[in-house]
Amino acid sequence: MNEITVSGWTVLDTAHEALRSTVRGITAADLDRPTPCSEWTVAQVLQHATGDQLAFAASITGGPGPDFNPFAPSGSLDTEPLALLEPALTASAAAWATVDRDAAEAPVPVPPGSLAPWLGAGAAALDAAVHAWDIALATGQESLLTAGLARDLHKVATEIVEPLRQFGAYAAPIDAPGDEIADLLHYLGREPAWTA
Repeated sequence: MNEITVSGWTVLDTAHEALRSTVRGITAADLDRPTPCSEWTVAQVLQHATGDQLAFAASITGGPGPDFNPFAPSGSLDTEPLALLEPALTASAAAWATVDRDAAEAPVPVPPGSLAPWLGAGAAALDAAVHAWDIALATGQESLLTAGLARDLHKVATEIVEPLRQFGAYAAPIDAPGDEIADLLHYLGREPAWTA
């Protein structure tokens, strides 16, 4: 088995592992299943999450980003799910490993284009973890979004999500009580009890 590249940013490495583990559990029969992202199938969420991690890497390295629009995923895969995802996770982790924690800001592919390093790494983690949750629910897997990870990501979400709602990246928040996981999902406009 190949060695997994880590970023050294705990929240990002944890989120990457949640996404990686969830994608390992996808079967061919799962690819066309609906997801909490109401317009997208499992395959489309996977493509979107892959493209987003490549975009985070490209923002830091100046290298190539995704060769497709992550916001218009085709849903057609020409490789196994993990084979699609793993190079993106490796690129993202390797890029974030080069970011100085004491830097004033790090480049990111989301508005405003740069964030404090902890927040940028958290933004990449938020994307990975939430899409891992989407895929887990859609495919009947146990979600790897823990209360601790959700708590850390909620801090990130309150800093970055509002400007992204206007682009459709996140739905309007849901006003409902819940635990740490439900609070994060509600803030992102997701229903924790979603079913297909």
